[in-house]
Amino acid sequence: METPDCGIPEHLATRMSMAEQYEYLRTKLTRRRTLVTAGAVAAGGLLTGCAAGGTGTSDQKAAAVKTNAPATSKVPGAVVTPFGRHLAFGGDPKTEMRISWQVPFAVKRPYVRVGTRPDDLSRRITAEVRDLHTPGLTGVRPAVEQYYVHAALNGLRPGTTYYYGVGHEGYDPAAPAHRPTIGSFRTAPANPEKFVFTAFGDQGVSNAAAANDHVILREDPAFHLHAGDICYADTNGQGKTTDGYDPTYWDLFLKQNEPVSRSVPWMVTTGNHDMEAWYSPDGYGGQLARWSLPENGFDPTHAPGVYSFVYGNVGIVALDANDVSYEITANLGYTDGKQTKWLDGRLRELRATKGVDFVVVFFHHCAYSTSQHASDGGVRTEWLPLFAKHQVDLVINGHNHVYERTDAIRDNAVGRAVPIGASTDPTKDGIVYVTAGGGGRDLYGFPAGVKESYEGHVTRHGTVDTVQWAKGQHTKAETVEWSRVRYRGFSLLSVEAESGSTPRLKVSALDGDGKRIDHFEVRRGH
Repeated sequence: METPDCGIPEHLATRMSMAEQYEYLRTKLTRRRTLVTAGAVAAGGLLTGCAAGGTGTSDQKAAAVKTNAPATSKVPGAVVTPFGRHLAFGGDPKTEMRISWQVPFAVKRPYVRVGTRPDDLSRRITAEVRDLHTPGLTGVRPAVEQYYVHAALNGLRPGTTYYYGVGHEGYDPAAPAHRPTIGSFRTAPANPEKFVFTAFGDQGVSNAAAANDHVILREDPAFHLHAGDICYADTNGQGKTTDGYDPTYWDLFLKQNEPVSRSVPWMVTTGNHDMEAWYSPDGYGGQLARWSLPENGFDPTHAPGVYSFVYGNVGIVALDANDVSYEITANLGYTDGKQTKWLDGRLRELRATKGVDFVVVFFHHCAYSTSQHASDGGVRTEWLPLFAKHQVDLVINGHNHVYERTDAIRDNAVGRAVPIGASTDPTKDGIVYVTAGGGGRDLYGFPAGVKESYEGHVTRHGTVDTVQWAKGQHTKAETVEWSRVRYRGFSLLSVEAESGSTPRLKVSALDGDGKRIDHFEVRRGH
């Protein structure tokens, strides 16, 4: 039976891989030529969709495909204002930065001006436009063209503050009228003694998401980790062609985050809501257009959410858990084991790197959680042996829209209890796993009868009856003792890394107002 509006057979949508969905959409989907640009949306315009059970932004049902249609919007450059600025490191945070932004219409000769003083942006770097064309659906939604611009800055000086402005033919950021748009960033120092980074997943566009951005700014982090499910343009996140899809959410998301992402490198990876079959067979054509991330993973073209970087004494590894998830299988096995092989090698390299005291891994689907999506057996099967082998110090996930933190886990059981305020040593105790899914999207709960337990509201610790996803998209029951901290509210992680004679990670969880709800320390060999 076909869905009422989109015309896609439900039984096909259920079993098709991402590549099969892309081919189906590319060859079968009805197209409409009416055009809406990103500028109309960013200014407060359209949010429409193909609804299979109602209308409104939360239940939209739409699909679109990437085409090679030329850009059709032609507007003088002088009236085109950039928006949605967001930074990301290149492979080396000491010397490389990527500056990205969006324009509502096609522009000519985009560029970045940069310098070490806001009144001297003498260096000029040519930028690249990556456009996405999302065809419309007859009688449902007009087509959308989006233009993303990227500039690569290399050869920067470590520990240096740079000022930058983005422009194009007809729009010079150094002109007096545009000087308020000038932003800044700081490269990583060669040997920072102390720095902070923040993290969450499952952000979307909402008042709560914007409030979390304000908390991030108050923490003044060196960078931010986003553990997937970035903006929810794909509404349902089931990896099906019948998922609701509205690309204009991206315009709203980038505009929402600009006050923080224009100065704080925004390091994202891919969640289930970030697979967008309408642009490429692997589902990541949209991400490649919108983000410039380190290209040191095993395949940056087809797995852009897989990469690593070193900042100070911390090695960071980003993974794409869609590749191993037993719950949502549209991209299960799409790397044919290459990602896991790369992970093994990269963790080995980081452990052997002089000056790297800690290794932090972040990805979307949870290794250990008791909330709605629970734990993913595919993640546990494929990656946990490698985390143990290389003694990873901290794992950060999203997917479940709560805050939940485990005790130190070793051999799938509690290796050491880690109450609030305690310290743990991964070399002896095992690994602490943090679900930081309170970035701004609608919140989840915990199993019936399971109480929240967080700083200032600690309840009796006991077992929790939950499930994990097993191969074949079914769940199996498990009773666990590792669920130490649980908070049902918007939240984020703030991690302070210290080097010196006693290296440590001081991990704190903050609620949407910045109040601490959890804290613990990771110290190796103490």
